[in-house]
Amino acid sequence: MSADSADVWLPLPPGEIEGLPEGLDYLFWDGDQDFPADPARCVFYGVPYMKGPGIPVRPLPRMKALRVIQTLTAGIDHVLPALPGLPPGVRLCNARGVHEASTAELALALTLASLRGIPDFVRGQDAEEWRQGFYPALADKSVLIVGYGAIGSAIEDRLAPFECARVARVARSARTTPRGPVHPLADLPALLPDADVVILSTPLTEATRGLAGADFLSRMKDGALLVNVARGPVVDTKSLLAELESGRLRAALDVTDPEPLPAGHPLWHAPGVLITPHVGGPTSAFLPRARRLLREQLVRFAAGEPLANVVATTG
Repeated sequence: MSADSADVWLPLPPGEIEGLPEGLDYLFWDGDQDFPADPARCVFYGVPYMKGPGIPVRPLPRMKALRVIQTLTAGIDHVLPALPGLPPGVRLCNARGVHEASTAELALALTLASLRGIPDFVRGQDAEEWRQGFYPALADKSVLIVGYGAIGSAIEDRLAPFECARVARVARSARTTPRGPVHPLADLPALLPDADVVILSTPLTEATRGLAGADFLSRMKDGALLVNVARGPVVDTKSLLAELESGRLRAALDVTDPEPLPAGHPLWHAPGVLITPHVGGPTSAFLPRARRLLREQLVRFAAGEPLANVVATTG
């Protein structure tokens, strides 16, 4: 199917994206029950954003002419299960460049709020109680960032003014950066005991599922803070609950397993935990960056140029 007779499904209204290339038929689909057209004509699929499990992959089995899947998330785990049923040569692209600012901001907000006791102050305000106390600062703390991609790097950018004692970095494989070395995952056992704050920003893969389990958590120092802005299943919830209920560790979680966290789940009321409902990405910074990514990718696609952020290709 030629590009000039093909459909592009967008998760944002096409009229809101300036500069889309001509010669393609743009359709808006935000995960509604009804498809905007026959999925068989779709060559470029912009995945609906934050629509829950199952919705993003629903039209994929019928997209027989598909050439590109573009997510608006940094993680792609919600799309990966559908790839084996797609035609060969389909490129899956993630949203690198869209969420770094927002997610890094939240990682710092969760860290600071948890360390400085903000949740208890809010409860005190609700109760009209003046709850003074002595709280730890981020200054002079040792921070470990687990998952040093674009988001991990953006988190360190924002840590820079806070006078941390040191920042250690971990990724899938070792490398060097202008700020210092990035350690491989194999170095985690040696790095965890020194960290006052451990920030998880790694993608969810088979290697990282359950990464923060009983052994990982047991190696964290007493009183340390675990911050998760990655994916819920990167942390083993049962093991985390045991550490929280003992009072040995604290946690600040933007993502949980299960998610959404159901009413009555013990994590809601575990001591020392701060929970936000997966809001690392959806901020005022999202739409301008999402529109820019979609426009730039479609310009490349229409011109037959290499796409950015290709993370997988079907075989």
